[in-house]
Amino acid sequence: MFSLNNVFYVQAGLGTLANIFLLFFYTIIILCHRSKPMDLISCQLTFVHIIMVITGWDIFTTDMFDLLNIENDFICKATSYLNRVMSGISICITCLLSVFQAVMISPNTSLLAKFKYKLKKYMIFSFFYFWSFNLSFSINRIFYTGAYTNVSETNQLKVTKYCSIFPMDYIIKGLISTMTALRDVFLVGVMLTTSAYMIIILFRHQRQCMHLHSDSHLRASPEKRATHIILLLVFFYVVMYWIDFITSSRTVLLWMYDPVLLTVQKFVINAYPTITPLIQISSDNRINIMIKNMQKVCHQIFFKFNFSFI
Repeated sequence: MFSLNNVFYVQAGLGTLANIFLLFFYTIIILCHRSKPMDLISCQLTFVHIIMVITGWDIFTTDMFDLLNIENDFICKATSYLNRVMSGISICITCLLSVFQAVMISPNTSLLAKFKYKLKKYMIFSFFYFWSFNLSFSINRIFYTGAYTNVSETNQLKVTKYCSIFPMDYIIKGLISTMTALRDVFLVGVMLTTSAYMIIILFRHQRQCMHLHSDSHLRASPEKRATHIILLLVFFYVVMYWIDFITSSRTVLLWMYDPVLLTVQKFVINAYPTITPLIQISSDNRINIMIKNMQKVCHQIFFKFNFSFI
């Protein structure tokens, strides 16, 4: 019989495996080869997405923690806090990815050209800031999330099978909601602005290529392919963000447990960290070359192994 949980398991499994493979690839590139600054950003984003996928489904984390005999209250606090932190870092790094690529493809005569080397220099500091800010900003999840007690007098909002959010003071709730909204609106606005800028750059470049009538100029350069991928990721993230925003806002405002909306919200939250590595894997020529080389090595080993038994 078809079960919706099977779809969730497939999504979580696919997202975890794809991100682990991508994390392994970027780690090898950074440690053993001449890596690009974009590789460091992608490696960080991949690690964040692994934690997001693992903590995004209560069916996955509950099964895992049941084997370790850990109390549900700890499960709820840990998974809720980590998932919220990683979601915040994900939007920050996605925004950084968009800004970095917009600066990298900007013409040398533009005002953004002078920031090319500064971005590389201060990238590590931006990572430290992202982690510090989101780790401290999401600390309220530890205090206002816990195991579902099935007591109606507490007015708790059930968000998973075992976990719920407890009511908080209106001033604290308003402050947290306002700061979260300002952060997200600012970062999404920056992503949309840089995306529009990159589209303008690509459009101008395309017109110049058509004017020159040169086939070599019409070929997609690595920078152009990378820009297309980042534009696709940003567009996909913005769409998923607004769907999540609408569903979560309705749940919080009505303070009502709606299994259908929560299911949609969970699926949407994990859609981005699941689809992102698949797009990156399919579009990175270095991964295709690595896979082909691995196939050749395996074929040679298989041939030698068979030849030794002849």
